[in-house]
Amino acid sequence: MFKNITKTDAFSIFTAFFCSCLIISNVLAFKTFEISFITLPCAVIIFPVLYIVNDVLTEIYGFEKVKNIIFLGFFLNLIAVIAYEIAIYLPAPSYFVGADAFALVLGNSLRILIASFISYIVGSLVNSYIMDRLKAKFEKYLFGRCILSTLCGEGLDALIFISIAFIGTMPFEALLIMIVAQALFKTAYEIVIYPLTRFIINKVKGLPQ
Repeated sequence: MFKNITKTDAFSIFTAFFCSCLIISNVLAFKTFEISFITLPCAVIIFPVLYIVNDVLTEIYGFEKVKNIIFLGFFLNLIAVIAYEIAIYLPAPSYFVGADAFALVLGNSLRILIASFISYIVGSLVNSYIMDRLKAKFEKYLFGRCILSTLCGEGLDALIFISIAFIGTMPFEALLIMIVAQALFKTAYEIVIYPLTRFIINKVKGLPQ
């Protein structure tokens, strides 16, 4: 498996992986977990992987190609959400007892959907754009570029999503803690996994066209 692949093959693999992680993370987002006094959505388990793949793709293929993947992920996620809503509203047989649980897990409020879509588009595009622009001047400093682009992208993602989704439902101080904690958690995630990110980038760069 994955033997004799080219950069073109790798691009397709990363695209599929990116879109899959996005759809999975949006399902996980509806469950939260608590560490001390900080509450985070379970999407933080996998959502940072999107930014890591974003960095790998931008480093190797450039911003313009990554931009297309970001919009593809958006439309695939939209299709998934529409399919979930249709499935929820279709009448279930009398023997199916999990309809309410199904709707609870996969149903989305309009406010959460808007927050998710806007934050994803803005955060992902900003991450890729900064990564790409910094490469022109600081190509040797991969670690710095990965972390700075992620911090900006994740920061905007957290700010937009949490502000739209939860403003008016909790105290401002709690919102602020949630925004900062989520951005820092995701950035720390990338720092920890950076050696793998660098390894993958170097491997893909060495592949034939």
